[in-house]
Amino acid sequence: MRNSIKTRFCPSPTGYVHVGNVRTALFNALFALHAGQGQMLLRIEDTDRSRSYSEYTDSLIADLRWLGIPWTEGAGCSPEGSNGPYWQSERQSVYDQYYDQLIETGRAYPCFCSEEQLALARKLQRAAGKPPRYAGTCQHLSEAVIAEKRLQQIPENLRFRIPDKHVIEFIDLVKGKQHFSSDDIGDFIIRRADGTSPFMYSNAIDDALMGVTHALRGEDHLTNTPRQLLILEALGLRSPQYGHISLILGDDKLPLSKRNGSRSIVQLREEGYLPIAIVNYIARLGHYYESNALMDLTQLAEAFDLSHLSSSPARFELSQLQFWQKEALMQLSANDFWEWLPSGVKQQVPASDQTVFVQSIRSNVLFPKDALGWTECIYNEALTFDEPGQAVLRETSSQFFEEAIRAVNQQGTDYTAITEVLKQACDVKGKALFQPLRVALTGHLHGPELAPLLTLIGKDRAVSRFQAAKDYSRQ
Repeated sequence: MRNSIKTRFCPSPTGYVHVGNVRTALFNALFALHAGQGQMLLRIEDTDRSRSYSEYTDSLIADLRWLGIPWTEGAGCSPEGSNGPYWQSERQSVYDQYYDQLIETGRAYPCFCSEEQLALARKLQRAAGKPPRYAGTCQHLSEAVIAEKRLQQIPENLRFRIPDKHVIEFIDLVKGKQHFSSDDIGDFIIRRADGTSPFMYSNAIDDALMGVTHALRGEDHLTNTPRQLLILEALGLRSPQYGHISLILGDDKLPLSKRNGSRSIVQLREEGYLPIAIVNYIARLGHYYESNALMDLTQLAEAFDLSHLSSSPARFELSQLQFWQKEALMQLSANDFWEWLPSGVKQQVPASDQTVFVQSIRSNVLFPKDALGWTECIYNEALTFDEPGQAVLRETSSQFFEEAIRAVNQQGTDYTAITEVLKQACDVKGKALFQPLRVALTGHLHGPELAPLLTLIGKDRAVSRFQAAKDYSRQ
């Protein structure tokens, strides 16, 4: 059983991949990896031709590869595999042959209802306190009537005929046993008037033909499942086991979207997030791990368990993503950390300073822009004091900075020696000693340890900065 597992990720290329999309891909990949010889395929569901663009497909493949999420079959693989094509826009002939089968067995019929007629019917049903569903207007049209409507060139959809008084039961991999009554499901469209296939139909057909055994997807698809099971049953095709994972909510407790904090993977990469940080956070959105340690994909897969998937909504918290970013940065080697830094940093930091620079700033950096800020703080000649720093300088006597200048001229960049001189000369200690020093040297009240920073700042810049602080304190 473990070796026969095959999962899938089947996005629609109508935009850049976001956190929710990636979590679906990740959970399916982790489940397949946990199975040992399990596989995952990538299928592109691009039947919505007006909104599907190849640039989005290219981007999602690049995003998955950057994150390290593996798949073994389908789009982006070379060779793609034996179940292709893996772009639904190229599979219409496959879908068409199954339409014929459904029509021949009476499980599908033509529908000539206009959108205006359907909208009116839904309005009347709601007014009567009934759930909106197709009323079956075209269920029993005679061959003569059908022929007449076709002669009139009335747009024609194809609907799937739902059996009466039928109970659809299945075991959801996350939510357990599920029951649906066919009487609550209206006959639905499986072929549009333009001949194309909607998600409900093409997704089910492709899962069966491509040998998908397990499909983890968002719980917003739960009500699609009985319809898809009925399609596959009518065609004599094997259905996968479905598992519907909880939705991700934003800060406003509404489904995660651009409006409440969702970011595309492209945006996260541009901001400087590390892929392992993103993966570790997303893996825990709706899945419980006993370990809070940063794990690689293999470790995450080993501990992945369907029983640890929550049926309650997960909440996206930016602070948690930043926590994992911090963890990932602290585990980078010095060389990898240096490579992660932006070009603006590498251009300003002398090669001789590289090791000390990395050691000094890495605990105070989350993103490349932070490192650029500290680079400018260290190497720029002019320094700007932030508001808390300004308050400290106003409370510090100019004599303190006069003594600091004298100490640097005598002791160089020996931070310990300089602080000892100031303690004795100005009779200060604690915050009264360290805060003015930090603000004068960096412009900020908080930041990296001062001792290594002082060696990077150098004697001449230190003297210049203490002079600037002295001048400010006199204002």
